[in-house]
Formats: sequence, structure tokens, C-alpha cells
Amino acid sequence: MFNPTRELLTFMSVVARRPATVGAFAPSSVPLAERLASVVPRSATTVVELGPGTGPVSAAIHRRLPVGVRHIGVEIDEQLVEYLRANQVPLDVVHGDAGELRALLAERGIQRVDAVVSGLPWAVFDTDRQRQILGEVASVLDPEGVFTTFAYLHALPSRPARRFRAMLRSHFDEVLMTTSVWRNLPPAVTYVCRRVKPHAELG
Repeated sequence: MFNPTRELLTFMSVVARRPATVGAFAPSSVPLAERLASVVPRSATTVVELGPGTGPVSAAIHRRLPVGVRHIGVEIDEQLVEYLRANQVPLDVVHGDAGELRALLAERGIQRVDAVVSGLPWAVFDTDRQRQILGEVASVLDPEGVFTTFAYLHALPSRPARRFRAMLRSHFDEVLMTTSVWRNLPPAVTYVCRRVKPHAELG
């Protein structure tokens, strides 16, 4: 049974231990989670989630999709992996690095996915790390697939945020920024990206 107090305590424990890896103040709110999940095609057969954390977006994806859709979560923090496996039962949790996404999926017999939903803290990654992970996403995303992630509203004018948007546009033909999700701490926007550009999987 979901316990919001346990979720928050788990999240704060990871923030205290690895603040530069988490890059957030609190788990994603229900409105932000629903926004991210909303772009996943209802006809999807395989969905990948990067950095599911304590699983609020995972739960939103479960509510959207029919039973039987393969939903894989790639999480690098061992404590969060254990929490997810205990509390997000439909999620196939992989303890691994999003920068090795192709290999992690290949081990499970998966070459292409319909959607990639990211909760990764892009702002704390350097350019090479961002390019590496986006290249991995591009390499596994179906031609008709969608990639979505979020950014905090207050950080949008910053140089790292502008650099990340430019990198998204270098990987995808279509990059849309949504309206603000005010009911999140802090408020956020989401990016919806489609149509991987040629050679984008090379980074």
C-alpha cells in the first residue's frame, strides 16, 4: 500500500546522500506526473522511464495504460531501486545507468520503444553527459515514438537550460514546451520531443 510519508522520507534520504545526482527538492507532484504520462501513446507496447525516483510518474503511467504494457524503469540509485521494487510492482525496475540504455534494453530483448519518459536532473549534467544520454534515447526510440522530460520554470533563462534546449533540438525535429505546471515544487514545464533526426543516436 502506498505510503506518502515513506515516499517523502525515502526521497529526502537520497537527496541528503546524493544531492548532485537527484537535482530536485521533492518528488514530482501528481499534476506534473500526469502531464509527463499524458504523451505516452495508449497503444504503446513498451515504455521506458529514466530516473523514476520514488515512482510518482510511474504510477501516472500505470493509470494511463492497459495491463500488459511493458514498462521499464532505469534507476541508478540502489536505495530507490529497492523502494520501487517494493512499491511500484507493475514497474520492471532496472538498476543501471541511463547512459547505457541501449545495452540495458538489449539484455532484455528490446531494440525499440514507443516512449521514453525522463525524470533525470539534466541541469546537473555536463554537456557530454547530456549528449550521451540523449544519444541513447534516440537510438532506442521508435520513429513514431515520443520523448518527454521536464525543467524547472525558474531555471529556464539560465545558460545550462538554454544549452539543453538547443541539444534537444539537435536530436529531434519537433521540440514543444508545454504551459507551466504551477502545482509542483518548484513549478515546472515539460518538453515533448518527436521524430529523431538522422544520426542523432550518435550523440
